[in-house]
Amino acid sequence: MSEEALGEFTECFLTICIDQVTFMEGLMQPDRLRARILMWTEDEIQRGELPAKSGLLFDAILYRGVLPRGDADVILGTGERQARRVVSVLLDRGVFVADSIRAPLRPAFPVTLASRWMPGLFCEQSI
Repeated sequence: MSEEALGEFTECFLTICIDQVTFMEGLMQPDRLRARILMWTEDEIQRGELPAKSGLLFDAILYRGVLPRGDADVILGTGERQARRVVSVLLDRGVFVADSIRAPLRPAFPVTLASRWMPGLFCEQSI
């Protein structure tokens, strides 16, 4: 393979990569993802499906990427026991994950919430 052919292939490959990233960015709208997740959180709190103040933990974890469990009570402005209860509900709902019971919390993106958190990313199936 000649150096010229390698250069042409590389340019074509990178053009396709950039096109695909642009396409996925348009579908996911990452600049609006945080707002959609927080809106979902508020809706779930109003429906009684999530504890009050869950949005504060979501806001912190989306900003930081990970959240040490010991920070939850400070962020929520509650006692340690209440903070553990809120964290437990969010883990049970599958929106937070952790490698162990002491490990930091990370956001999860459950497929069951994909249509709400990332509308347009997946085709909706009708039954």
